[in-house]
Amino acid sequence: MEKEETTLVPESDPAPRPGTQSAATYPEPGVGSALGSGWRKMQDNFLVFFLPVLVMVVMEIPFNQGMERGDGDAFSPLLGLLGFAYRLLFMPVVNYGIDLVFLRGVRGDPVEMKSMFDGFHNYINVVLTALLVFGLVCIGFIALVIPGIYVACRLVFASYLVMDEGMEPIAAVEASWRITRGHTWTIFLLGLTSFFLFVLGMILLLVGVFPAIMWIKASFASLYLSITRADTTV
Repeated sequence: MEKEETTLVPESDPAPRPGTQSAATYPEPGVGSALGSGWRKMQDNFLVFFLPVLVMVVMEIPFNQGMERGDGDAFSPLLGLLGFAYRLLFMPVVNYGIDLVFLRGVRGDPVEMKSMFDGFHNYINVVLTALLVFGLVCIGFIALVIPGIYVACRLVFASYLVMDEGMEPIAAVEASWRITRGHTWTIFLLGLTSFFLFVLGMILLLVGVFPAIMWIKASFASLYLSITRADTTV
């Protein structure tokens, strides 16, 4: 029997967001429901989701090629430092913007492709949030692997909160920690499933990587909307 779907009504904004579908519904939080919703939303917004993922993959090329060329080279420490700066100061801005595109697409909002670069308008908060999340997760992994995974699961929604809600870094991290309470196992299982989906996409001669990433991102956006809806009804 299918789970009953509920209507999303944000706690801070009881009225529907401009451009959203008034009848937009989200399933109860769960791995299966998130994957199912993500799959449907990916089909409905295939080109809208494909372009940001393509941009993300292209943006990763300089970092990956720089690491390969720097291997064993006299300039490898410098390239390593530049690669780290690129990954820390540039890629989070793009990734957070892409998360915003997926969130809006899954929610049913009108989506503009330039939104994937909205993070540059909020650059400081995005970079500081990414740095804070990275630092907390690293501390967790240094302590033990399991705490690192736990922290990563609890902070997985920080990008949505910064980009969509306009929160500052500490507020976004605290809010993500709060709304994921009681959903850690679900987030972990979705992340584990996503890993195997990505590997399967790689096996399919790289062709399947794009739909795999699209499906994964749409599923996490759907889970976020489901959890925040459940949080507001408690």
